[in-house]
Amino acid sequence: MSVIDWGVLVVYLTWLVWDGLRRSTNTDKVEGYFLASRSLPWWAVGLSVMATQMSAITIVGTTGQAYATGLRFVQFYFGLPLAMVILSLTVVPFFTRARVYTAYEYLERRFDVRVRTATSFLFLAGRAAGLGVVLAAPAVVLSSILHWSVPVTVLVIAIPMVFYTSFGGVQAVAWTDVKQMFVVVFCMSASVVALIYGITRDVPLGQAISLAGATGRLQAVDTTFSLSETYTLWSGLIGGLFLSLSYFGCDQSQVQRYLTAKSIDEARHSLLMSAFVKIPLQLLILGTGVLVFLFYTFQPPPMLFNRTHDGQVTAGPYAADYAGLQQRFDQEAEYRRAAGKANDTAAFLASDKRLKDLRAQAAEVVKKTTGDQRYSDVNYVFPTFITTHLPVGLVGLMIAAIFAAAMSASSGELSALSSATIIDFYQRHWVKDATDAHYLKASKVATASWGLFACFVAMFAANQGSLIEVVNRYGSFFYGSILGVFILALLTKRATATGAFVGLIAGMVVVLSVAIGLPWIAFLWHNLIGAVVVVVVGLVVSSFSR
Repeated sequence: MSVIDWGVLVVYLTWLVWDGLRRSTNTDKVEGYFLASRSLPWWAVGLSVMATQMSAITIVGTTGQAYATGLRFVQFYFGLPLAMVILSLTVVPFFTRARVYTAYEYLERRFDVRVRTATSFLFLAGRAAGLGVVLAAPAVVLSSILHWSVPVTVLVIAIPMVFYTSFGGVQAVAWTDVKQMFVVVFCMSASVVALIYGITRDVPLGQAISLAGATGRLQAVDTTFSLSETYTLWSGLIGGLFLSLSYFGCDQSQVQRYLTAKSIDEARHSLLMSAFVKIPLQLLILGTGVLVFLFYTFQPPPMLFNRTHDGQVTAGPYAADYAGLQQRFDQEAEYRRAAGKANDTAAFLASDKRLKDLRAQAAEVVKKTTGDQRYSDVNYVFPTFITTHLPVGLVGLMIAAIFAAAMSASSGELSALSSATIIDFYQRHWVKDATDAHYLKASKVATASWGLFACFVAMFAANQGSLIEVVNRYGSFFYGSILGVFILALLTKRATATGAFVGLIAGMVVVLSVAIGLPWIAFLWHNLIGAVVVVVVGLVVSSFSR
């Protein structure tokens, strides 16, 4: 990065933090700190809801996945619009009228403290693991740019983020999210322009897109019904629906957002914004990944985007093998480029397959040399394009957008972890009648503790494959069972506290058993399985208990 890029990065991040803290008010009160005194407008809440999802994982992981597999991932969101409508009509007015700080407070009113504590604990476990993955994404970017180790970059990001979250409260988080959304959309749009310009220097855009279609990357919908396929129309509509219902309806990081709205109607509008905007926004990001594939079709591509272990490989026992693979790869990339320019689809597809095989062989050489069996390439695709092909100034702004996305998503999740820890555990079980000042001090300690825990998770998450899949895979262990408890609470009058508690345990046991014993079942279905098991077991046990 140039001096100008570093200047853009430092100025933007400084302004982002300063302006967020400047807008914070009433953070000396518990309601002001955790819920922004329920004063935010609907459009700010809506943008904050989307920004929490659009972390650096979305920019880094989703583009890399689209580079490799195309638009299929968009099916993951097909159940989201319906989920938002359902939640707007049910959960939003319910929680708003209940005047709760966390979603899990209501479970004690409806059932008992066991159910509240167990459900909140599952949220804390799942969200803390997911937060680690959110931190890993920008660490991947920074480590590839500055050649720092991932643990060092995780700490560089996490320390100021924890400080900012501790003092800003959810109001600062929300206003930071608003700015982040505009910058991310601008930067992604600018990247699309740069990609199209680079592609059309060699071939017309229509011809390039037809090549992407020939590889299957433009196939956005797969109507096959299969429990083993992760992204299909049915897994998105059914599994994605249950995931979205649980995430937006039962996850404190999202519930806390719409509890900050001025009224029930404004909270509803904030969720409906996501229902209509999220899929087009996701297509923009996925389309960027496909364009990166086409760009590297006509520009010299790296054999591996993750160059972290280059020094070890070139000095290792397999250096000659790796050099031979590099030579063959460069020749094959030129063959593919020529076939693409000539619009020879058959030759292009054959050459593209050979390039995939050479990449796989090169990755195996890296694994054998370093012993790193978790080595992954997909999360380094878009950062490589950013740092090598975007113009000066835009590189700094794009990196700043990735950092801002990571900080916004992480700070929002840290705020939710802190609120659940203090409200559902510390205040409920240990210190019940302290002052607001005492609870705010405790929340800062909780924020720092969860931030430290997330750092440890992040150090192991960077090489687990596509980060966007990893974070949703983690969440799917917990989301379905948590949703099942809220279904029992809100929609069934016969459910008892014992039934809900036993059902929650049964749901987690079954999901864990399916994940381990039946790994061929795609993780999106875990959400449906968990919810159904909790409801069925909960109702059966309730019929035998008072």
